[in-house]
Amino acid sequence: MNIQNNILRHYLQNCYFITGTAYAGKSTMCRMLAERFDMIHCEENYNMDTILQVVTPQEQPDFSYFNTKPSWEHYVSRPPEEFARWFFSVSEEVTGFEIAELIRLSAQGKKIIVDTNISCETLHRISQPDHVAVMLSPQSMSVERFFDRGDEEKQFLLSVIESTPDPEWTRRNFEACLAKVNSQEVYDAFLNSGFSTFVRRKADGDTREETLLKLAKHFKLI
Repeated sequence: MNIQNNILRHYLQNCYFITGTAYAGKSTMCRMLAERFDMIHCEENYNMDTILQVVTPQEQPDFSYFNTKPSWEHYVSRPPEEFARWFFSVSEEVTGFEIAELIRLSAQGKKIIVDTNISCETLHRISQPDHVAVMLSPQSMSVERFFDRGDEEKQFLLSVIESTPDPEWTRRNFEACLAKVNSQEVYDAFLNSGFSTFVRRKADGDTREETLLKLAKHFKLI
């Protein structure tokens, strides 16, 4: 069964999406927007527990890797080409789960800010331009500063890397994986997606309030 796009746009009209590359400020902006404007905050990988109970190797073979992987060491040690293929496949496989959860949350009547990996092609079909923002950072920043954040997921992956037999090799390999999923080709596709883009040009300096204001205006929250 396919649900027509106009139906999805109606039921997702209270949802605002931020997508883009790593270390562009997506998670920070979602959190700040949620706090400032009393929005429901769907963080990256939201609803993961439910998804992992529902996925099957037949229907979602790549997402099922989280249930079948030999170890987290295996996760960070895969060849970059395979990691990138898997990463983008997972983004597609999880889209239905994200949309279903957002429809459920929308019933509460509040605005929702979503840190998402839903593709821009799908976002064009289910949302509207002033409900989607793309945040970008240069590849060098997205890779080199990936672990410079205190969030639990990034620090867990770092601890996995440091516990492998050859941490230096594993870190170089995983950074090559990150470079693949944050490549210039990926950057350019986001830049030319047709959505408004917000580029992080400096890793240092606090521009959070400035960026928050720009996003709030774009989303017509103010």
